[in-house]
Amino acid sequence: MSAADEHTLPQEDDEFEDMEASGSEEDEMEGDGQDGDGEEKVYVPGLQPLQPGEELEMDRSAYRMYHECQTGAPCLSFDVVRDGDGEGREQFPLSLLLCAGTQADTALSNRLIVMRMHNLHGTEKDKDENESSDEESDEDEEDEEQKPQLELAMMPHYGGINRVRVTQRGDQTLAALWSEKGQVEIFDLRPQLEAVHSSAAMSTFIKQQKEATPLFSFSGHMSEGFAIDWSPKVPGRLVSGDCKKNIHVWEPQEGGTWKVDQRPFSSHSKSVEDLQWSPTEATVFASCSVDQSIRVWDTRAPPNSMLSANGAHSSDINVISWNRTEPFILSGGDDGLLKVWDLRQFQSGRPVASFKQHSAPVTSVEWNPVDSSVFAASGADDVVSQWDLSVESCDMGEQADGLKQLPPQLLFLHQGQKEVKELHWHPQISGVLISTALSGFNIFRTISV
Repeated sequence: MSAADEHTLPQEDDEFEDMEASGSEEDEMEGDGQDGDGEEKVYVPGLQPLQPGEELEMDRSAYRMYHECQTGAPCLSFDVVRDGDGEGREQFPLSLLLCAGTQADTALSNRLIVMRMHNLHGTEKDKDENESSDEESDEDEEDEEQKPQLELAMMPHYGGINRVRVTQRGDQTLAALWSEKGQVEIFDLRPQLEAVHSSAAMSTFIKQQKEATPLFSFSGHMSEGFAIDWSPKVPGRLVSGDCKKNIHVWEPQEGGTWKVDQRPFSSHSKSVEDLQWSPTEATVFASCSVDQSIRVWDTRAPPNSMLSANGAHSSDINVISWNRTEPFILSGGDDGLLKVWDLRQFQSGRPVASFKQHSAPVTSVEWNPVDSSVFAASGADDVVSQWDLSVESCDMGEQADGLKQLPPQLLFLHQGQKEVKELHWHPQISGVLISTALSGFNIFRTISV
């Protein structure tokens, strides 16, 4: 795939015949089969397998927007790049910027990618079967104008990219990434961002294209890793953790460089899987590990954990997310469980909420950036789930039999991707969720959020 090309996102008709998305409790998909009384049954992912010959169809009415795209080699990680188009926007067509890193078959085939998706329209309404041919012709022209567009600016990167995180530092847009080289590197995305916004800049970018050169790199980790996070309070402050249990804090210096603390935070006994800075305290961050613990650290204290919840899950803890406005940390593990921890009761070792909806390891979790009670999660069961902690059982009313087994806080189950690896809410576009999987990206907003 050439970075010079302008790519059209796949259209949204025949390509989604094998996809299903179950909506909120009022809009769940109904299965093809019927029970013994001739009543239609509700299909709930994970609770019953599809029968031979059965296929799932996407319920388009359950989405306000739905698009998908591919980037060639799969991206296991990505981050949303903030833009200047405003906060809390909802009006179509929408545009967004992503930064992603590939995991190609060979180390030399990998790319650090900046993607600009634009002209993203809402989900089309079903056409009336009785409309005239003239109306159909007009709609065909309208459909052409509403095709989503994609620009890619790609820089070669030696080695598969494990995780990407993006931040702003002054007028710079910086990407920090872990790769299979065992290094953490920081890149300036300015050339790529200029390229996806201008055909002339894209042409220049391609002519000058060469392997990505980092602004700064750190090879002091003793192995590769996945855990990395930028501070939301101190521009340029970074924390990174590796598979040998060590965590290093990076402090930005004048002149666009970093000082990495050579003395690691090392209370974990096994691989550090994820890291999150506190959204309110500049020196505090949290970590989770294969050792089944979640720890909260303060960089001002000696390099041992300030707070810890040991045995927080019964297996590896893969991911955590720190709520932006409430003292809650969300975690997901190999046990398929989602747990919510109140930091005011953290060392009790008891979560304030626990959900078992995913039937395989949880691969990503994230709180909604605006609504502090809403979060999303993905699992190796090929499902993305949306939740709202503010919903109580008494709010549910009458439900179909298949739905009575579901927790009332579950809003939506989205399917169609294979091996979902990571998801993020867009911080500037209301309710929009982006997920990446081996089968590509989904960009969508459900009727539930």
